[in-house]
Amino acid sequence: MKCPKCNHIQADSTECRKCGVIFAKYEAYEKRKRELENKGQKKSGTNSNAVKFGLAFLLIIATAGLTYYFTSMKYSASDQQTAMATQQKRGQVYDVPKKQAEVKADRIDIPKDSHVDTQQLTSGSPVDKARRATVSIETPWGTGSGFFIRKNYIVTNRHVVEFDDQNLKETKEKITTRRKLIDLEQEKLANLRSQMRRMAEGPTKSQLRIVIAEREKILAKYIDQQQESERKLAELEKSLAAPEIKIILDNGQEHFAGFVLTSQNYDLALLALFSHDGSHLKTAPNDVVLRQGDKVFTVGSPVGLRQTVTSGVFSGFSRYGKDRRMYLQTDAAINPGNSGGPLIDEQGYVRGVNTMIIRDTEGIGFAIPIEKVYQEFGTTLQ
Repeated sequence: MKCPKCNHIQADSTECRKCGVIFAKYEAYEKRKRELENKGQKKSGTNSNAVKFGLAFLLIIATAGLTYYFTSMKYSASDQQTAMATQQKRGQVYDVPKKQAEVKADRIDIPKDSHVDTQQLTSGSPVDKARRATVSIETPWGTGSGFFIRKNYIVTNRHVVEFDDQNLKETKEKITTRRKLIDLEQEKLANLRSQMRRMAEGPTKSQLRIVIAEREKILAKYIDQQQESERKLAELEKSLAAPEIKIILDNGQEHFAGFVLTSQNYDLALLALFSHDGSHLKTAPNDVVLRQGDKVFTVGSPVGLRQTVTSGVFSGFSRYGKDRRMYLQTDAAINPGNSGGPLIDEQGYVRGVNTMIIRDTEGIGFAIPIEKVYQEFGTTLQ
C-alpha cells in the first residue's frame, strides 16, 4: 500500500507507519476538498453574471435620471413664471414658523448678495435717488443704516441706536467669570511651582516643569484676551453714559443726531438732523400697489460698505414673532449693517424698514411696513 500523503510503501492498508496518517480519513478529506473547490468555481461564475447584470441595471437608471434632469431643467423657468402668476393676489399672508429664531440684520453672518443691475443705478434713477437719501449710522456698540423720511428726520431700527441692556449684563457676567477662572488658574500654578521646588531632581520633577510651562503659555493668552475685553467694556460703559450717534451722509459728511425717539411697539427709531438739506424718500400713492413678485431693492451699509444696493422680489406679507406682527417678506439680501435701511420698489417709493432675517436661511428677510413709521411717529412727522 502506498501512502497518499508521504508515498511510503507498506503492506498495511489502514495506517501509514511513517507519517501516521489514517488512509480512510485522508481520502475522505481530499474528497471533501475537491467538492468545495468545484462548488466555489460555480459560485464565482454566478457572481460574475450578477455583477454584469447589476452594472447594466445601474447604467439604465443613470441614463433615465439624466434624461429627467435635463428635461425638467428645460421647463423649470416657464413653470416658475406660471407659479408666480398664480400668486399675484394682493394681501396674501404667510405665517412663519415660531421655532426659527430671528436675527437682527447687523448681527449675522453675511449671506450671498443678489446685486442690483447696473442700469438701475444710473444718475437720477429711482434707485440712485433712494441711495442718496440713505445714511450710515455709527454708535459706540455697532453700525447700521437709516434713511430720510422727511427733510430733517431719519428712520432706523431701535436696536441700532439703543444698546441692549440684557446684552450688556450678559457681557459683564462673562467677563467676571473669566476673571475668576484666571485667578484660580494662577493660584493653581503657584501651588505647582511650590511643589516642584520641594521635589528632588528626576523625571517626575522634569515632567512637572514642562506641564507648568505649557499651562503658563495658555494662561498668558487668556490674560491678554481678558484685558482687551475689560478695556472694551470700560469704553462701552463710558460711551453709554453720554452716547453719540454719528450720521454719515452719502457724500461722506459726518454729523451727530440731535435727538432720538424710539417706538415701544416696533423695532423703530426716529433721529433728527437739522443740518441736512438733501432729498428724502417718499411713500407710494394709494393706487400704486405692491404685489407678490414685484421687484424690490434694499439700500444700506453692510459691514462698512456704504450705499450698497441689493435686489430681489417681494415675497408677500408674513406674520412673525410672539405677537404675530405683520412684516414685508423679501428675498433681497439683508446683510449685516443693513438694519434700518429702506426697502424700496422700482419707482423708488419706500415700502418698509429692513429689520431682520431668519437664522440659518437664505432669501428670507423682513421689513417693517412704512405705514408703521407714521403710526408710531406721526405727530413728529406732520
